[in-house]
Amino acid sequence: MKSMQLPNDFIEKYQQLLGSEAKAFFESFDQPAISAYRINPLKHQSVCLDSPIPDTPWGYYGRVSGKSADHVSGVVYSQEPAAQMVAQVASPAKGTRVLDLAAAPGGKSTQLLAYLENTGLLVSNEISTKRSKALVENIERFGARNVVVTNESADRLAAVFPEYFDTIVFDGPCSGEGMFRKDPNAMSYWHKDYPAACANLQRSILSEAIPMLKPGGQLIYSTCTWSPEENEEVVRWLLESYDFLELEHIPKINGMSEGIGMPQAARMYPHRFKGEGQFVAKLKDTRSTISSSNYKSPRSNLTQEQLRLWQDFEKNHLNITLSGLLQVFGDRLYLLPDGLPCLRSLKIARNGLELGTFKKKRFEPSYALGLALRPEEVSLSVEINEEDFVTYASGNTITLPESYATDWYQLAINGNGLGFAKIVGRTLKNSFPKGLRF
Repeated sequence: MKSMQLPNDFIEKYQQLLGSEAKAFFESFDQPAISAYRINPLKHQSVCLDSPIPDTPWGYYGRVSGKSADHVSGVVYSQEPAAQMVAQVASPAKGTRVLDLAAAPGGKSTQLLAYLENTGLLVSNEISTKRSKALVENIERFGARNVVVTNESADRLAAVFPEYFDTIVFDGPCSGEGMFRKDPNAMSYWHKDYPAACANLQRSILSEAIPMLKPGGQLIYSTCTWSPEENEEVVRWLLESYDFLELEHIPKINGMSEGIGMPQAARMYPHRFKGEGQFVAKLKDTRSTISSSNYKSPRSNLTQEQLRLWQDFEKNHLNITLSGLLQVFGDRLYLLPDGLPCLRSLKIARNGLELGTFKKKRFEPSYALGLALRPEEVSLSVEINEEDFVTYASGNTITLPESYATDWYQLAINGNGLGFAKIVGRTLKNSFPKGLRF
């Protein structure tokens, strides 16, 4: 195997920082990147899994096929081990309000949603419109009902969410040193002054994010780099600038290292930790938990006819009553999580859970709703096998072994929803989104 050609300035920097460990550190770049995935506790698990990542609730070493039924139905999510540590450090309590400030492509957000278990609220934000599309797709597949995806800058979010979030997770834009092994192209834009430039950006975004932290809340700051300028130095700046923030200890598992001069924080080096590169720090807001912030709540905007159509569908097709605020955007119906302020001034990429579309005198359920509901939560469902799944995912209809009454049915595989489909007799019509077919 050809040795990775690391930048000379990078080599010199980490020879000085790591001393006797530098040789093992550099040699680790010539080893294969570590692949891993998480299982989704919101979904039914039908297979026995091996190679668990120690001391993690849902992590496993190994690869996942993007064309497998488990991936398409949201049972598994590909995410390397070091990246899994960020949301695990956060471990938000059920019923709390969480902000993932730089969320794409969705690994942290989906893991945070696993902790919330369809309670509380997650605002998953990505400033890049292009990257937010992948974020929406991954969150939709995960099947959570308590999440809104925004496409905004931190300062515009802060105007809507003052002292609102119990947990803020900020995996900041960084120099990407920890991704060199996984993505060697990341070296092409690295230079010795790049970490300092990234640190300036990180401080700027954090200064806009702190006003959104609820007194008594927690801030999780992380990067996928080893640069002290972007890690410990940014944390020290936070502690100096906001005297109510206090560092909390992160347990060191699976070969994590202490932060440089900051034992409470955690570093992940590939020669010690089975994964790529990561830094994470946990800061507690020590202010009184009494908050006087008031929020203007949004209102439902359904017409009486639209409300009747939805209620008829809910009564005839669901075994549960979904809680939240119903809002229509165009002809699409969404369910927003409870407790949100008015979001009218923000760019929204996913306005809660899409329930479906109003057509002339009828309501058609969405693909997202069929992913979010478990088969026992719907009145009408049809389980398909792996062979039928391949047929359906390619955009074709399925011929069923028996005839069904004409209606909308949740399609399920291995006990998990795969959207809704219209069945007429023995023909299951294809409603799999065209952009996802393969």
